Amino acid sequence: MDSRITAAMAVRGFIFDLDGVITDTAEFHYRGWKRLADEMGFPFDRAANEQLRGVSRRESLLRLLGERASQFTEDKLQDMMTRKNAYYLQSIQEISPRDMLPGARELLQELRAAHFKIALGSASKNARHVLRSLEIEKLFDAVADGYSVERHKPAPDLFLFAAKALQLAPGECVVVEDAAAGIEAAKAGGFYAVGLGPPERVGGADAVFPNLENVHVANVLNALKQ
Repeated sequence: MDSRITAAMAVRGFIFDLDGVITDTAEFHYRGWKRLADEMGFPFDRAANEQLRGVSRRESLLRLLGERASQFTEDKLQDMMTRKNAYYLQSIQEISPRDMLPGARELLQELRAAHFKIALGSASKNARHVLRSLEIEKLFDAVADGYSVERHKPAPDLFLFAAKALQLAPGECVVVEDAAAGIEAAKAGGFYAVGLGPPERVGGADAVFPNLENVHVANVLNALKQ
């Protein structure tokens, strides 16, 4: 039997990124980083913000600072991360179930009804708060977030943590991601990857969809067989 067909048949769990997959908090993150950058007198725009997609808060700060990062002590870096997170948290206080991206809730509910295991794999340290605000926390069997591992995407550690929490092997899990770093992490860990977005960003995935709107379990499994 073709290995890809065998792979699709072996899938028992799904691991979802949060930002850009289930909900779009990218605008809130942008506002937080922009406010911090403006306060520090550093240039930062939406194009620069795209480079922060899917990476941890610390890595985002280091990318924002660039060569200037070496000028700051660890305490100062921590202070900047704390300030940015406070700005972000202020912004997301109004997040609610209406902020779910199209198709996300429906796919999660379909997976739950079909008895697949479901985990979150997000570098965000606010992931649990967002899940509660979206009222979907109960749809997840496990959460791997910014507190779960030391190495973040593109390292596979976050997804490996999630798979272990689900008591599944990487080869039994599909990672759903919208960032190049997330796809790289999934493939590095031995997971099957579904990319959401343009092929130039997520083309390294095993299957690519524009987004989750009208995407069902059968669509994903069939795509993995091709």
